Amino acid sequence: MRCFIRLDYCFEHSVCLHYFIPKNNMFENKIVGRAREILLEKLYMLHSYNWRCILFSDQISNFNLSISNFPIKPHILFSKEVEKILSSNIWSLSNAIFTFTPSNIVNIKMKQTFLCQQSSESFRKDIFKFFISKWCQVHAQYVSLISTFSNNKYQYKQYKFCLSTVIDNIYHDAVSGWLMIATFFYKTKQYSKALYIVSYSLSKCTPEKLCYVMSLSDIHYQLLKLQTFQEKSLVCLLKTLVVDDVLFEKNSTLIPDELQMKQLNQICVFSSTAYAYFLNFLCYYHLNDVRQCQDSIQGLQLVIDEGYLLRFKIFRAGAYNLLGIALQLLGDKESARRAFLQSVNLCPVESYNSAIKRLLLIG
Repeated sequence: MRCFIRLDYCFEHSVCLHYFIPKNNMFENKIVGRAREILLEKLYMLHSYNWRCILFSDQISNFNLSISNFPIKPHILFSKEVEKILSSNIWSLSNAIFTFTPSNIVNIKMKQTFLCQQSSESFRKDIFKFFISKWCQVHAQYVSLISTFSNNKYQYKQYKFCLSTVIDNIYHDAVSGWLMIATFFYKTKQYSKALYIVSYSLSKCTPEKLCYVMSLSDIHYQLLKLQTFQEKSLVCLLKTLVVDDVLFEKNSTLIPDELQMKQLNQICVFSSTAYAYFLNFLCYYHLNDVRQCQDSIQGLQLVIDEGYLLRFKIFRAGAYNLLGIALQLLGDKESARRAFLQSVNLCPVESYNSAIKRLLLIG
């Protein structure tokens, strides 16, 4: 530990003199700026655990920390739990959720995914709300859409039922549930309402947001240290910080007509940020606002260029596919062809990428 204290001092003052050549400062200008601050913070944190800091070593990562009677800072455990959830299979449950009742899913998946959590009453409520939201995300896509302007009482009741089901899908992440509501209003030709919700959704697509199978950055660790976040349950935190993907089931009644193809019968998955700009474009397209259409396309192009929340090639391919459809609707066939070609190059599997068929049909 005396050596550790000495190491802290050396990094703090950027001084580590060579034993045989004292004039040679081995730490001079080696680690500077933000990298130095991060390293110092990690060293201070490890030093606070005294000799027990070795338990965080990768070489003995299987050591069961719970059997050791020493305090661990709450934000460290909290960050580890968030990482576990992001790497779990909780985000790939959509198909399974549709085949089970919500109560069954809670009983089955709660034990598998959240064993590390204390099963308090409030936590169980949050878990139930989470899986109800995931279930509604799928179930709402099989409810027949009825226009709100219908005078038929039964049809109006169906409309309200579908709307309430869609609204109940906002509790599993920060953005995708809202985009489903915006899609509902778009499908029922209520474009101003759809645009309002898309704008709200885009405002929540901020740099600190998380996606599944994503590693936490230093920004996320700093956020999770805040008391306001630690006071939230883990499920509430996921609703605040996590951005899930927009998923349309086979034969979904919510999927925009522009994304449907009779030749294809597949599940469509898009990055929330890319889909938000695309939906924004569709609304303005039907409102005949060409300038706003162009702005929406530029926003979508920027998402692609920056790779914003596009974790895998398939999401980047999907974004190019959306870009191609938007350009094709505006009559720019050549640019649309290039976008479809980019999509096909990234994901040349027809069962996952409708851009292949669109490229053949564009002529």
